[in-house]
Amino acid sequence: MQIVGVSRRTAENEFINLPASLYRNDPEWPNSAVLDVQKTFDPQKNSFFKHGCCTRWILQDSSQRTIGRIAAFINYEKLNGAQLPAGGIGFFECIADKNAACELFTTAKNWLCERQMKAMDGPINFGENFNYWGLLVEGFKRPAFGMNYNFSYYQELFEQYGFVKLYDQYTNLIDATVPMPERFTQIANRVMGNPKFQFRHIAKRSFEKFARDMQEIYNDAWSDFEDFTPLQMERIMSSFKEMKPIIDERIIWFAYYNEEPVAFIVCLPEINKIFNRLDGSFNWVNKLKFLWYLNTIPIDRLRIIIMGCKKKFQNRGIESALIRCLQLEVLPRKTITEVELSWVGDFNPKMIALHHATGAKRDKVHRTYRYTF
Repeated sequence: MQIVGVSRRTAENEFINLPASLYRNDPEWPNSAVLDVQKTFDPQKNSFFKHGCCTRWILQDSSQRTIGRIAAFINYEKLNGAQLPAGGIGFFECIADKNAACELFTTAKNWLCERQMKAMDGPINFGENFNYWGLLVEGFKRPAFGMNYNFSYYQELFEQYGFVKLYDQYTNLIDATVPMPERFTQIANRVMGNPKFQFRHIAKRSFEKFARDMQEIYNDAWSDFEDFTPLQMERIMSSFKEMKPIIDERIIWFAYYNEEPVAFIVCLPEINKIFNRLDGSFNWVNKLKFLWYLNTIPIDRLRIIIMGCKKKFQNRGIESALIRCLQLEVLPRKTITEVELSWVGDFNPKMIALHHATGAKRDKVHRTYRYTF
């Protein structure tokens, strides 16, 4: 076996196309996983390069057939104040071979060690944590766009090498055809009826204002979590630009208390249904096809990618009211059958309780591992 750094077009193509080869007989694998990789490693499109670095490798067998891949990266912004300097690994794919996996993990570990890291977390993304984060360990069915999908044997490859669970990430599913629990609806309606609260969906023309509100809410809501990194406007605007083609203004909501921004919910259409009609590339022809399908194929599933509420307003039913706003918007459309809540960490009992209160059921579990050097 031979490790090859991804520095030339040939190796890059092998890195990108390996999953299509590995999963060619798996009907659950989404070909959107190919489309979204290139921009992650493009410094012109990924703002994380401004405060981080990354590299990639492929693994080839004796006949020069690519049998594995891995990326390693360091987010220096996140390291500020961290008790243990940990790098990341991600985009891991490998045949069912312990030695091959070991070769990939060790290559990434050595690169991180050379840069004074003391541990590596993975599989994670060189980007926001609501995309491609965690190893799928439960719920091996077609994922939503931006969620990791992998073979079940990957868990054994990680754990045999010595990775241990850092935390689990739960994805819960709401059946939109079934009424929400009465208590949940009562709480939400009570908050929505309070004249001190205002609830508004975003408007693209005023996005900078909503972006500032999101920054204020996020940086308050998550400040107590370990390894918290303040959210910068640049990252919000970059994410918005990336998601803009699929944003539906009426499914992203903000809550205000006497005009103070206090909570938000970001929901996106589940577009893997569209990407599955493309051939794994995103050339100009497929971009036109994508826009056509987006306006002609009914979307029947939504994905809530992130929620936030300022600490002093938590446990007051505001998050419930935001979900209720979303429900009242999409139910009349008579096309949405499921809403995916993804993801909530096992370290966030308040959000787990909110998910349960909606009547949502466990759908998938992704696990983030840590390997300490």
